[in-house]
Amino acid sequence: MKYKIVSLFSGCGGLDEGFRLADDFEVIWANDIYLPSCNTFAKNFNLKVINEFKKYNNAVYSGDITEVDFSKILPPKEVDIVTGGPPCQDFSIIRGSANRKGIKVKRGRLYVHFIRALVSLQPKIFIFENVKGLISSNKKQAFFKIEDDFKNLNLRWPGMWKNHSIYINNLKETETLKNYDLLFSGVVDFSVLGVPQKRERVIIIGIRKDLSEVFKNEFEEKKFEIKSLLKINDGILPAYPITPIEIFTGKTLDELGDYYKSIITEYDKLKGQIKSPRSTYYLKKIRPNYTLDLWKDYFSFYNGSISLDEEEKKQKIKESHKRVLKQLGYYGRDIRKIDFKDGSNKFFDEKHQIKERMKFIPPGENHRYVKGTKYSVKGLMSNIYKRIHPIKLAPTVIARGGGGTWGYHYSINRQRMTNRERARLQTFPDNFLFEGTPSEIRRQIGEAVPPLAGKKLALLIKQILSK
Repeated sequence: MKYKIVSLFSGCGGLDEGFRLADDFEVIWANDIYLPSCNTFAKNFNLKVINEFKKYNNAVYSGDITEVDFSKILPPKEVDIVTGGPPCQDFSIIRGSANRKGIKVKRGRLYVHFIRALVSLQPKIFIFENVKGLISSNKKQAFFKIEDDFKNLNLRWPGMWKNHSIYINNLKETETLKNYDLLFSGVVDFSVLGVPQKRERVIIIGIRKDLSEVFKNEFEEKKFEIKSLLKINDGILPAYPITPIEIFTGKTLDELGDYYKSIITEYDKLKGQIKSPRSTYYLKKIRPNYTLDLWKDYFSFYNGSISLDEEEKKQKIKESHKRVLKQLGYYGRDIRKIDFKDGSNKFFDEKHQIKERMKFIPPGENHRYVKGTKYSVKGLMSNIYKRIHPIKLAPTVIARGGGGTWGYHYSINRQRMTNRERARLQTFPDNFLFEGTPSEIRRQIGEAVPPLAGKKLALLIKQILSK
């Protein structure tokens, strides 16, 4: 028998794919308001898409979560896990303070429908995900409020339930309602779990109070164990993370020295042709520090405090990174040589001006490198025309935006990364196929929880449920 999952704000299913990869879990119902995401979810999880709420399972409901009566999905306590990440735009730091309203606006309060699901379904465990900016939003009050609501299933938003009598009726027998203890609540750096990008997210894991009694005196110890597993992993990855060049080629660092050298030296042919404050700084302070020896440069970027000699350290890194590549199914599979049925690995036809601009921007640099030249663009965010670096963590893969926010490849003859390259940075398996236009697929990938992080969470949950 598999543990039953109800997935909310599901997107294309990154978090749930992680649970599926961990075995012993099945999604019986999912929901998202974005139809292309629902189509992708349904295709990969063998479900059907419905556009009106009905009383049956094995479906992805493409519609407004405010219209869902969760009591019709399954009887209370027959759902094992509720997962989900409500819309994060109103908490995201990248939007700037003027657009960061948090729980003051309707979209920022959509998490209360996650609370409704807990009230109606009373799952054994829930997992909630959101952006790191949630911690500081609304002068830190949003996070405290959400934590309190999860612990006590509070539903006290003025006017929120007006004209929604079906939800209020479901709450009549509150004396049987079980609240939740939090096993984990905090920020997780997904690179620690093997994700090759800078991606930090708030994770909250709750367990129904009657079940947390199983742990009794072990509860605090179990909380510490989960915190340790989400923060430390195997000891290697936090200090020496896996890199984009490995994720794309399916090889470990010890095999990629010549390729790395060719990537960096390609840009040397054009150095000095762009005159800007950033290019001057780069050529004086950054480029001279590159030895073009992959291992030496990698260790200069990641000076971890693991007490091993250099050769032992290299071997441990190789073994750790190979495990991740094999776990993802990337090992020995160079993405440049694979044609994906969903078209997600097709190159984009860029405008001449973009091609010219990008050939001058070296790995790890962004629009500031050409500021004040004929290739200059307006942009304040660091992700504008940002090239990923082959042996540094990639910037956070984002979902939407114009003006050079797509994410750019480290090779000089490449501009935008393909959607499949972005999907690998998000750790989607190669057999996970997407539905939609390139822009729709881009959004699905950027909004997803990396499946590798989801798998790590799923394995922790399985340990607890097996008790």
